[in-house]
Amino acid sequence: MFAITQLPKDVLASQLSNGLLLLVLGMGTVFVFLTILVFVTKTMSKVVRKLDSRKPAPAPAAAAVPTAAPAAASEAEIAAAIVAAVVKSGK
Repeated sequence: MFAITQLPKDVLASQLSNGLLLLVLGMGTVFVFLTILVFVTKTMSKVVRKLDSRKPAPAPAAAAVPTAAPAAASEAEIAAAIVAAVVKSGK
């Protein structure tokens, strides 16, 4: 690979100007794309809000029938399970 000092000044200047041009074009492209993306997102948000406000409110759901929750284990059962696990692990 060439060191910078080995290149003639006109070649170095040309490469630097090409690099700067590429930098500006790339950053400009990204900026334009992100700006368009922001405006499209804001527009879509407004459209969805308008469409959502036109939709009639849904009917209230029927009351849910309560189901029996499984019985909580007593402290004695929990302690027995812990002891059994410790004995089974062999510690």
